[in-house]
Amino acid sequence: MDYFDVVNSRRSVRVFAEKAIEENKIQQVLETANRAPSAGNLQAYEIYVVRDNSIRSALAHASLDQGFIADAPVVLVFCAHPARSAGRYRERGIRLYAVQDATIACTFAMLASTALGLSSVWVGAFNDDSVRDAIKIPPTLLPVAILPIGYPAEEPGLRPRRKLDDIIHEIIKEQ
Repeated sequence: MDYFDVVNSRRSVRVFAEKAIEENKIQQVLETANRAPSAGNLQAYEIYVVRDNSIRSALAHASLDQGFIADAPVVLVFCAHPARSAGRYRERGIRLYAVQDATIACTFAMLASTALGLSSVWVGAFNDDSVRDAIKIPPTLLPVAILPIGYPAEEPGLRPRRKLDDIIHEIIKEQ
């Protein structure tokens, strides 16, 4: 699929077919996430792959009872790893760069999923401690995004976007 086709066909899907995802597709998604740019190439993030029903259910509960998380055959949890950025970038690395690294990796995974005929939805509404408990990670990691992935069982339409004139602000040097 052409890159622009991938971007234009990506939708947030919350209803997944009861169909397993081929392991090679999950591997491709993970390899693509691993290719994401990161601050200083420190790759200050961790990705947790969740296939277990009970853990997916715990993640759904931790995410304000968003049940579709439990329905996806695979859920990826992207966590910032601030300590990886701290040495080089100090406070900015801890507070910002590690989070950016995790979000960029999640975006790459989301687009790779679309390119492979899969669907996903970015979940950012959750209780950090409950997510940590569900996937048994240390408090030094910060859950940033949950990405349920599966074959779609719905086809959401295109959602409206802001006009470019509303979001683009060109800075022109005064003469």
